[in-house]
Amino acid sequence: MLKFNFPRVFKARGIDRPSRFLVSHGYSTNMATRMVNDRTRQLNVKDVEKLCLILNCTPNDFFDWIPEKNDINMENHPLNALKRSDKIVLAQLINDIPMDRLADIEKLVKKELEK
Repeated sequence: MLKFNFPRVFKARGIDRPSRFLVSHGYSTNMATRMVNDRTRQLNVKDVEKLCLILNCTPNDFFDWIPEKNDINMENHPLNALKRSDKIVLAQLINDIPMDRLADIEKLVKKELEK
């Protein structure tokens, strides 16, 4: 089953108040609440594009894929790239890094992004 997972993207981007963030970017309170509470079943392409632009991501970042029990021979299927884990989020890891190590981590990240 393919489903949206907006809360994962908000966490990864360090957005503490996703409803307020979405409303400030032109979404209705109702729509923002549905996205934040993971109750969105469909979106039009314009909204997907807008979200990608404001969150600096791709549409794939919004999706999780959970195989159904009757799905067979799916281990090599491209949808496997959409199996996600919410357990490790960079923003949460950064909070646990001692302050004196943050500069080192920043240098490593910048160096990696320059590649």
